[in-house]
Amino acid sequence: MCCWQSRGLLVKRVLAIILGGGAGTRLYPLTKLRAKPAVPLAGKYRLIDIPVSNCINSEIVKIYVLTQFNSASLNRHLTRAYNFAGFQEGFVEVLAAQQTKDSPEWFQGTADAVRQYLWLLGEWDVDEYLILSGDHLYRMDYAQFVRRHRETNADITLSVVPVDDKKAPELGLMKIDAQGRVVNFSEKPKGDALRQMQVDTTLLGLSPEKAKLNPYIASMGIYVFKKEVLHNLLEKYESATDFGKEIIPDSAKDYNLQAYLFDDYWEDIGTIEAFYEANLALTKQPHPDFSFYNEDAPIYTRGRYLPPTKMLNATVTESMIGEGCIVKDCRIHHSVLGIRSRIESGCTIEDTLLMGNDFYESSPERESLESNGKCPAGIGPNTTIRRAIIDKNARIGKNVMIVNKENVQEANREELGFYIRNGIVVVIKNVTIADGTVI
Repeated sequence: MCCWQSRGLLVKRVLAIILGGGAGTRLYPLTKLRAKPAVPLAGKYRLIDIPVSNCINSEIVKIYVLTQFNSASLNRHLTRAYNFAGFQEGFVEVLAAQQTKDSPEWFQGTADAVRQYLWLLGEWDVDEYLILSGDHLYRMDYAQFVRRHRETNADITLSVVPVDDKKAPELGLMKIDAQGRVVNFSEKPKGDALRQMQVDTTLLGLSPEKAKLNPYIASMGIYVFKKEVLHNLLEKYESATDFGKEIIPDSAKDYNLQAYLFDDYWEDIGTIEAFYEANLALTKQPHPDFSFYNEDAPIYTRGRYLPPTKMLNATVTESMIGEGCIVKDCRIHHSVLGIRSRIESGCTIEDTLLMGNDFYESSPERESLESNGKCPAGIGPNTTIRRAIIDKNARIGKNVMIVNKENVQEANREELGFYIRNGIVVVIKNVTIADGTVI
């Protein structure tokens, strides 16, 4: 039997559940008008495209996405991007929070979200539930994950990453025994408590050299549950709301919990700083930590049929530019430009993520706006932007300076159209920044 056939049979009885998260406060204001999984990524994608693409590449094609905040744009994106014609049971479907007679409350956490839809999930004739997060950047073959789960006859398998002494105190750590079974958990330990969480990561397949540098394992928030085990646990711990903090640690003594080592790039991009750094890291050459240029495991998204990007006498270095952009007589360095971005003459864009636009404005429309003292969509002439995130459909006027000259670390200026998070200026979606503004 060939490889793809055996993998397809392996995951045929797996149902994927992607957790869209809560209100996305750590990513605000990018989540002001959209669900966290719908936040744009890398110039043309959305965060949700990462776990969905990993599922498709792993031949897991029954996928639910659980969310409860601003889900309209997420639902629209999934509907337009993923049409599984030809797959007998393939789908990608949003399950939004809803109030019912039996469940009058909104989702209270990851476990509660799954619990409220157990009646629907239980109708599927599957063996395992694959539970994923919607705000991580990585590429994984979930079939290998499921295979490890079955080989060890695990009730729950947790995907883990090896980490060093620097990262370990900020993560949820676990210990394993000689058989790879998880026996202890600790959330962000320090001092002696941290040292007690050291493990021999060669047990999970790490080389002795890497194991010495990375003596801890941290949870990725990605799990495989036996179907009946998940149902039993959610009924047993009926008041528990979170998998990682409550249900999984409490179940370690009674169930076989196994660890699956993922020794590759993985980044939690659920904060503004992490999201910003991960996007700009994509411009790294010759080998970025995460690459979208992988023909064997592509990242899928909505097809938009946009024209090629047009650059007129522009200087572009260490940058990524999406389709359909118009870039005139300007300098762009170490930046990511989203689809339909428009940058006028004399601009300097450095260390910046521009999310682009949802629409084009014709030349007459732009001329009419300018003649009436209004800003067309895009970046106006002679504007300088450094270390910033410009959300979609922003209208940045002429001679604007977005540079955080005073190095402010945190500021809420929503009434003026921007926030500052960790020193990064974030311009809100759809706002106008007037000519001559200095931020």
